[in-house]
Amino acid sequence: MKRAVPDRKAQAQRSALNALKRAQRLADKAGIELSDWEGEFLGSVTERVKTYGRAFGDPEKGAPGEALSALQHRKLKEINAKAKGEPKSMPRGRGFRRKTDMT
Repeated sequence: MKRAVPDRKAQAQRSALNALKRAQRLADKAGIELSDWEGEFLGSVTERVKTYGRAFGDPEKGAPGEALSALQHRKLKEINAKAKGEPKSMPRGRGFRRKTDMT
């Protein structure tokens, strides 16, 4: 008996919903108070994924089979890091510079 081809959109939707739930549970369990914006972000993204199957409308913002855009993945990752208590990553933009003290 042959198995049916997996529905990648449904799989991406389930994966995104599980990641959003996991982030909320992790923050609640750790006792971390999420900002109003972060709480609203998790709620609105969850609603859009449940309603439309993906959380962004512009197809150029993410891969066709993905439920979250690249920036939404990044914000979700930041919320998870905050809930775990990990230190913030170093800011980018410094680039390579010449050392001034070469003595």
